[in-house]
Amino acid sequence: MRSDTQRTSDTQRTSDTQRAQTGDAGAQDAHPEVVIAAITESDAGEVLTLQRAAFVSEAQIYGSADMPPLTQTLAEVEAELRAGDGLTARIDGRLVGAIRFVEDDGVLLIGRIAIAPDTQGGGIGRRLLDAAERSSSAEVAELFTGSLSEANIRLYESVGYREHERIPQGDGTEQVFLRKPLHQVGDPSERGASG
Repeated sequence: MRSDTQRTSDTQRTSDTQRAQTGDAGAQDAHPEVVIAAITESDAGEVLTLQRAAFVSEAQIYGSADMPPLTQTLAEVEAELRAGDGLTARIDGRLVGAIRFVEDDGVLLIGRIAIAPDTQGGGIGRRLLDAAERSSSAEVAELFTGSLSEANIRLYESVGYREHERIPQGDGTEQVFLRKPLHQVGDPSERGASG
């Protein structure tokens, strides 16, 4: 998966560079270059800091800071990065986004999408989701969020995810699982398909 992810990164940089070369300097200033690259274990410290900053607003919505993205240790993040795949988004070297995922039995399980608070709403989450989906050969992608996280649900639905299941949490909230079809067997966009 990582080689496809690297190609994704090269493609992202190329399109941003082409925009700058066409003389659209105003667009370049308004939308700084976002570099998407494979996540590595050496990113763990920055990823932990980013996810803590990103999930503070979620803690405020739910009235509790007792949630894994905020209580996770550096060692736990390092272990997750060793066990799965993921991508980072950087602007001028600064980590502004991260997404982690793993493929299991034909399903791309997406987790821990974290976007720096000052860059939220700028399309970084969409780009990370798209890059993760394109790097996968899974037939379907799945992610989840809390039922009170309405902005997250709207984002996921806007990029093709549909509610699949709700699981009550015993506190009046639910985990909302959403799914999106990806590469269907025989689909020309399927990785490795010819046509």
